Amino acid sequence: MSALTDTDLWLRRFHPAPEAATRLVCLPHAGGAATYFFGVSKALSPEIDVLAAQYPGRQDRLREPGVPSVHDLADRLAAAVLPLADRPIAIFGHSLGASVGHELALRLEAEGVVPTGLFASGRRAPHLNRGGRTHLEDDAGLVAAVRKLGGTESALFDDPDVLAMVLPSIRNDYVAAETYRYRPGPGLRCPIVALVGDADPKVTVAEAGAWAEHTPEFELATYPGDHFYLNQHAHDVQRRLRAHAKAVVTGRWEPSHATDVSFRRLRG
Repeated sequence: MSALTDTDLWLRRFHPAPEAATRLVCLPHAGGAATYFFGVSKALSPEIDVLAAQYPGRQDRLREPGVPSVHDLADRLAAAVLPLADRPIAIFGHSLGASVGHELALRLEAEGVVPTGLFASGRRAPHLNRGGRTHLEDDAGLVAAVRKLGGTESALFDDPDVLAMVLPSIRNDYVAAETYRYRPGPGLRCPIVALVGDADPKVTVAEAGAWAEHTPEFELATYPGDHFYLNQHAHDVQRRLRAHAKAVVTGRWEPSHATDVSFRRLRG
């Protein structure tokens, strides 16, 4: 049996779409897993090849140590994503995943692979990250914070055995999210779409709008709802992703001159 590649280890393809013209890499929130995007994959396949990131320390990677650093996560994901650059790639990240997605896009662009777009959901612009202390709470405090924010099935926390399995990955991800520090440098060449709930306790609409400082082409999408507005507005978010992919395949995008496997948006 051949060894797993980085792509096999880090990315889950729930609905294979070998004929899809574009790819979408989805990056979950703190404590989240690849399965959070199962519905997205089902809705967008086979038109889009959807790949959901599986961070270590959860589900089928439960026995692996977590990676408590956004920069390290992005380094390892870049190695997994680069072999897939034979087709245009967009990135969608929610909360922690948005920070990881931004750093991943920077690394891909440094290799000459320009994503068709970064969809940054439920997260302040990188330079506005103000840390946090949730990762320093005891177990009860961490669980209380996660319950309050929503997004994780509360019943999971009522089973001591399940809690013992999921709590280390949740704490690990909060360390990554709250200790992340943006490293000033050139912005992205690819467009950014920031998505945010108008009642999100973790990020204001203005903080989401500040993603505009990191790209020459920007769009802000505001939804009614809190940090997990996605759960109520999945259909519209999927519509945006589908429209983006259609724009790629109908000629509004073309290969970049940097390399024959990278892509950029056309102007005008």
